[in-house]
Amino acid sequence: MDNKSAIAALGALAQGTRLDVFRLLVRHVPDGLAAGGIARQLDVPQNTMSAHLSILARAGLVRSERRSRSIMYRANLDGLRALTLFLVKDCCAGDASVCAPLVAELALCR
Repeated sequence: MDNKSAIAALGALAQGTRLDVFRLLVRHVPDGLAAGGIARQLDVPQNTMSAHLSILARAGLVRSERRSRSIMYRANLDGLRALTLFLVKDCCAGDASVCAPLVAELALCR
């Protein structure tokens, strides 16, 4: 990931509704949710939700797939992984023990 991509991803997540959408989709991996279902769960008008989903998709954080008459949205975990690694890869000046608490927290996700 480069600076431009990281800024796009962080910018997409820097808005409350989009952050809520992304977190909701992460909780529904791997199945994802239909756009209408996302809008209903977050109480957001569907046309507004469409705009938010487009921004997240352009930032590489969300993927979509048409299923019959619905569009299913999924969190792009590869995009999340790339952003997270971009942010922390150079941390700790090479001292892995400094990052150990972060790694321990992530290990709980298994």
